[in-house]
Amino acid sequence: MRSIASRMSVMTGEGALSIFAHAKELEAQGRSMIHLELGEPDFHPGKSVIDSAAKALADGKDRYCAVAGISALREELAAYLARTRNISVAAENIVLAPGCKLSLFLAMMALLDPGDEVLYPDPGFPGYASIALGLGAVPVPFMLSARNHFQPDPAEVASKITPRTRMLLTNSPGNPTGTVYTDAVQRALAELAVKHNLWVLSDEIYARIIYGGEYLSMLRYPGMHERTLIIDGFSKSFAMTGWRLGYTVAPPEVVPALVMMAMNSYTCVAEFTQYAAIEALRDRECNTPRMVGEFARRREQFVRDLNRVPGFHCPQPDGAFYTWVNITDTGMTAEELCRILLEDAGVAAIPGAAFGPAGNDFIRFSFASSMATLHEAVERILKVSPAWEASVASR
Repeated sequence: MRSIASRMSVMTGEGALSIFAHAKELEAQGRSMIHLELGEPDFHPGKSVIDSAAKALADGKDRYCAVAGISALREELAAYLARTRNISVAAENIVLAPGCKLSLFLAMMALLDPGDEVLYPDPGFPGYASIALGLGAVPVPFMLSARNHFQPDPAEVASKITPRTRMLLTNSPGNPTGTVYTDAVQRALAELAVKHNLWVLSDEIYARIIYGGEYLSMLRYPGMHERTLIIDGFSKSFAMTGWRLGYTVAPPEVVPALVMMAMNSYTCVAEFTQYAAIEALRDRECNTPRMVGEFARRREQFVRDLNRVPGFHCPQPDGAFYTWVNITDTGMTAEELCRILLEDAGVAAIPGAAFGPAGNDFIRFSFASSMATLHEAVERILKVSPAWEASVASR
């Protein structure tokens, strides 16, 4: 029998998608289900974005186009990043891709050789370790712990750097914790990257979804322009998940490698969606600030309500749209508790181990749903909480 490539045995899926599939099966059986497992805004792009896509199609913008992306969009992205992140990037250093995951994958493929070590946050997005393993690299986690407010510890990161370390992955605001890295932490990480000549992949997909203060991109620190790749896209900040639009901002010497891989994989991103993306970036209707304002209100209510659940301890996230709930006092594993929530309460959430071993005592909920839906979810959870309430009382 022919065998599957060995790399497939070390790559992993995503807990969110497996929970979603199980929840949809229960729905097909007639069960009522509240979906708080996926990181998908319940908003849609504004009318001007939809109209722009329709106009582009009507104008025949459905052809092959520039591999790295149309010039107008790359220029608009450069202006957008200057306006919203106070960073200066050249349009020619931006490469479009059909989604951030592919941007992440191709960036890692361009920079990593088998045996190279990759530092990444745990808990963190499951793709970081999975992609590294699939490429024959060695993922090395650094812990994000509650005692440190889920901030990376630069001293721990430094202790894990070896002669084989080639890349440092950062994610602020972070999935699943919602942590926005402080200036001091990012500055220290940047200094380590310069000292040890590391590539930095800065996953900034949630950069526009923060709840106070100015967002600081890793590209703003000394010595980072020549070693940092920003991964970003339109799914979260512009509620364009199904449009599949991501991009990488890369140093000039990396861009040809990204373009070469694009030529050998997806050829180009759909032309008409790129014209719509230009309109999304201009955001004449202020859709992104309006959406973030609504997320902020939901955050306040949802965190307050979750902390009413016996055994749940939920800090307020600084960014993104996830709550990271410590369930240690329930006396249950996160997997067992999520099973009860799904099958008995009809609430889909993700056990924290799906994001790495450091997440064992946590559950992630998305609050990218309406206030009413979030309130109903907590009421359902409270109804099944007697399953673990006795354990809470004994602690």
